Amino acid sequence: MTQQVSQSPATEEGEWWRSAVIYQIYPRSFNDSDGDGLGDLPGIVDRLDYLADLGVDALWLSPFYVSPQHDAGYDVSDYRDVDPRFGTLEDFDRMRARMAELGMRLIVDLVPNHTSSEHEWFRAAVAAGPGSPERDRYMFRDGRGEHGELPPNNWRSVFGGEAWTRLPDGQWYLHLFDSTQPDLNWENPEVWEEFRSVLRFWLDRGADGFRVDVAHGLVKAEGLPDWDHQVHMVEGEHDAREHDAPDTPLSTGSPYFDQDGVHEVYRDWHRVLAEYDGDRMLVAEAWVEPAHRLAMYVRSDEMHQAFNFDFLVAGWDWARMSRAIEDSLAESANVGAPTTWVLSNHDTVRHVSRFGLTDPIAYPKGIDADSEQPDHEQGLARGRAAALVELALPGSAYLYQGDELGLPDHTRLPAELRQDPAFARTGGEEIGRDGCRVPLPWAAGEPGHGFGADPWLPQPEEFAQLAADRQVGVPDSTHTVYRTALRVRRELGLGRGSFAWHASHDAATGLLSFVNTTGAGERVLVAANLGGAPVPLPAGEPLVLSSRDAVQDGVLRPERAVWWRLAP
Repeated sequence: MTQQVSQSPATEEGEWWRSAVIYQIYPRSFNDSDGDGLGDLPGIVDRLDYLADLGVDALWLSPFYVSPQHDAGYDVSDYRDVDPRFGTLEDFDRMRARMAELGMRLIVDLVPNHTSSEHEWFRAAVAAGPGSPERDRYMFRDGRGEHGELPPNNWRSVFGGEAWTRLPDGQWYLHLFDSTQPDLNWENPEVWEEFRSVLRFWLDRGADGFRVDVAHGLVKAEGLPDWDHQVHMVEGEHDAREHDAPDTPLSTGSPYFDQDGVHEVYRDWHRVLAEYDGDRMLVAEAWVEPAHRLAMYVRSDEMHQAFNFDFLVAGWDWARMSRAIEDSLAESANVGAPTTWVLSNHDTVRHVSRFGLTDPIAYPKGIDADSEQPDHEQGLARGRAAALVELALPGSAYLYQGDELGLPDHTRLPAELRQDPAFARTGGEEIGRDGCRVPLPWAAGEPGHGFGADPWLPQPEEFAQLAADRQVGVPDSTHTVYRTALRVRRELGLGRGSFAWHASHDAATGLLSFVNTTGAGERVLVAANLGGAPVPLPAGEPLVLSSRDAVQDGVLRPERAVWWRLAP
């Protein structure tokens, strides 16, 4: 590993997204205000003070739009209204107003690759028939074979099974995900104009930005050619032991992901956001490799951020994590963009559970009762350490709800309760994402651990000891580690600092160490011990510890991390 120095680009303080800590809320699992078992917007309002006290700068709200909920809201039937399960537009406005009072920004999820099959456009397309303008809004094609009985090509759904469904009139429509999520045709000008309108609708209501779902999937290769590779896994998941970066569904050469034409869409959206004051932003969910391909999404006239999935999938591994950091900073700097760090989200097994598996770079497709059960204590120790690495790197950082509590996946969720379409479409071969979507525990001993009565997915018993009321204000709790790290990060300006590997960064010891130099000249050593033996630290003093016992007599213990103020 070279001693390369990477510097985040000099920016105006107004570009808040360059260094923000953004907290992802999965609405149905955050907080239930009315006792129906689903989280909702009023429930979010009730917990905004908690989030402000934690110290986050912005919230990313996963889909809350009107939807039949076949894919937990990522099948949108109305992009301009709140699903009654979650509240009303007035609730949204009240939430946004309270966030403004607390100084927090809001990013809303946008789903442009597909709509719900219950969207008025798709219903009109089905009714209108082949060759109609209504069908041209989607990817309808005639089938192959003597009577059109075969799908138009051999593409497979990311969720399992064929990517095509045939209507009674004989035509087929494309759905890269569930059959209830028909893909839009981004060669149709009506689609472009519709999403400009949707962007403006939420920008007018105070949205500060958009997380763009499947940002790499909108444009398909001309002619929709066959592709002999098979996407077997839930979106974004892969076998980390075989690949240095995610291989599906972002495989190089895929005719339906990362086509060059997608970039013109984001140039167009960039112009829309530029019509508004307040540094509005776009962040791409783009499972793209290698790093220079991902960097194309954040060129100066396109998006502002892209999730750093190389870092997410690196595992508890010195070489992989080091390479992800170095490559990501270098490629982002080439296009003048910040790097965006993330460890978990609603599509991945939580990092505390991943880090507790025997294989330190395992990236499971979900965990059930028949799988290896993670070692929670080991996973939590590593998860805290990885969080201190994430939060000290220059750029922006994303937290998934419950990260600050050290929540694991629900790994013993009964099959009959699972709702992920990937589980159903693969006949259980894909365990799916339900385990990371279990409702949050707010108060031990209360119904639903304080989330509310009868949660839509049951919580594991161990959530009781991890509930927020057991951690807030408690020394050495995971919540306290995160809260302290966010405070120090803001005070020192680590998100806008510069990066260089430290001399102690060494594969032999397993010490991952770098120096973040702030604008005020403060030099902070960030050290995480990924090895098996204690490692001595240079002269200095601790700023933040991953646990109270992380440093003993100037030596950093394994599976621990520290922010260390270097001696002059």
